[in-house]
Amino acid sequence: MSAGVGFLCSAAALFIAMSLKLRELLGNPQDNLLRAVCALLGIAGLLFAMAAPPVLGLVNDWTGVPNLAAPLTYCIMSACDCAIIVLLIHWRGGEDPTRIRRATQWCIAAYGAVMVAIVTLFVTGDAPVERLRDLDTYYANTPWIREMILLYLAAHSFAAVAMMVLCLRWARQVPGIHRVGLLVIVAGDTITFAYDVLKYTAIAARWAGRDWDWLSTQVAFVLAGISAVFIAVGFLLPPIGQGATSRWKDFQRFRMLGPLWEEIRPELPPTSRPPLPWWNSTGLRLTQRERDIHEAVLRLSPYFDAATGREVYWQAVARNAEERQAASEADAAVIARAVGTKRSDAVPLPVEDRWTVSSTDHIDDLLDVSSALASSAPVQAARDAATPAR
Repeated sequence: MSAGVGFLCSAAALFIAMSLKLRELLGNPQDNLLRAVCALLGIAGLLFAMAAPPVLGLVNDWTGVPNLAAPLTYCIMSACDCAIIVLLIHWRGGEDPTRIRRATQWCIAAYGAVMVAIVTLFVTGDAPVERLRDLDTYYANTPWIREMILLYLAAHSFAAVAMMVLCLRWARQVPGIHRVGLLVIVAGDTITFAYDVLKYTAIAARWAGRDWDWLSTQVAFVLAGISAVFIAVGFLLPPIGQGATSRWKDFQRFRMLGPLWEEIRPELPPTSRPPLPWWNSTGLRLTQRERDIHEAVLRLSPYFDAATGREVYWQAVARNAEERQAASEADAAVIARAVGTKRSDAVPLPVEDRWTVSSTDHIDDLLDVSSALASSAPVQAARDAATPAR
């Protein structure tokens, strides 16, 4: 029962990975690569659900045919192998779409033939005694059933090696979380190949008159579940890692925009929407903060003093600041002074005396302005010069 639970848990992990990829596919239904990934994860989940001994027994009982669950499982495994090869074909990229489509069709035809052969060999052979865990070794010397077992193992091994080699090649070409995901998939495929080697060894032992069935029924059985978890994690890592990285960047930007947002906050009209509560996504809160900043800058623009901007800009240049830093510092000083000037009920400046703030077009520029508002001495001086007397 514990082995069955392990297989069902592996199936659940693969189905979870598939569900995450399906969300991406719904947003981009024409992506053949995503289709291949979803097909692979779905078929692999079905494979592990089917391979659980309790499920094998139920299938045999429902059909009334001893061991019928075995060729069905082997066919699902071959379909999974086919999905792996199709995935590799699409991941390889850089080829003419016609060649990719033709290679996909050949792969489906080849593994379809393997599945037909598996069923044919099972029907031709004789396997009257139900074996839920040791069919591979129990029937290792039975004509036709023996060939069926070797056929599914050979197709499985080929797919595992192919995916291992290509994922290693890609891992040298991609950085970050994608590389980690590929290496985890390689680890899963390595374990899968070890599973096959143990199966081959146990079968060969039967041919030699020895009983090494434990390699197949115990060790290989455990490795199958472990490999599924590794492969599922490998596919999950990139989307989860990218999402976590994106959310962390949004949080950092939201926090770093704090000084700028606090500076312009008095210029937000009472009718503007209040800040979103903390339980909303950081991305939404960041978008709202950026929108508030842009609206406030527009409201303050009649009070942007060109003289202040030029003075602070040239002070920054004199300190050997880079062009971008000098511009951000000048914009920060102009904004800080404009807030105080407007608050003192001063009249707007003539158009020819106004400074054009240029550091609000990109989020990184806004971050530089916010940093200058928090730490620059010239910006603080401009703020103090405009603060109305109390």
